[in-house]
Amino acid sequence: MPPTPSTMLPLGTAAPPFRLPSTDGKIVSDTDYADAKGLLVIFACNHCPFVIHVKDEIARIADNYMTQGVAVVAINPNDADEYPDDSFENMKERAIEWRWKFPYLHDESQEVAKAYRAACTPDFFLFDADRILIYRGQLDDSRPNNGLPVNGADLRHALEALLVGEKPTWEQKPSIGCSIKWKPGNAPPYAM
Repeated sequence: MPPTPSTMLPLGTAAPPFRLPSTDGKIVSDTDYADAKGLLVIFACNHCPFVIHVKDEIARIADNYMTQGVAVVAINPNDADEYPDDSFENMKERAIEWRWKFPYLHDESQEVAKAYRAACTPDFFLFDADRILIYRGQLDDSRPNNGLPVNGADLRHALEALLVGEKPTWEQKPSIGCSIKWKPGNAPPYAM
């Protein structure tokens, strides 16, 4: 299956709400981060080679920017019945193995992924303090086997802009990854 690009949700979109179970046993909501300087929402999963390729940089970015007041969550929307590697139990193991110190959430209904118009894993959405979308797209130009370094350049630039009260002004490139594994009959129109 060819790689899938992100849909590039329009900038200026308000952050869709979520309330989902986390691998640490808690229920996590967007409202838990009302005082954060920004909110980074990452759609990810356990088995996608594109996610595995950048998992360590995701951990480094989260470790760096959470200490500066940015909230970070990852959401796995994949159909675990058809893709057992993406089960909630396996998510718990990956969160520990990958040293993800932020909530890794399970979107079993896939409704949150639809609200964000998420299309692939990984897919990145950065919202400002007012929860308005200021960045969506790729982590950086690296892909599995393309030889470019994983440095998080695009997302890091957006996060730096956020922290100084600016909006990214450069062209934002779509993320590329594995398509979200929709449950039978559940794929939204934009994913067909």
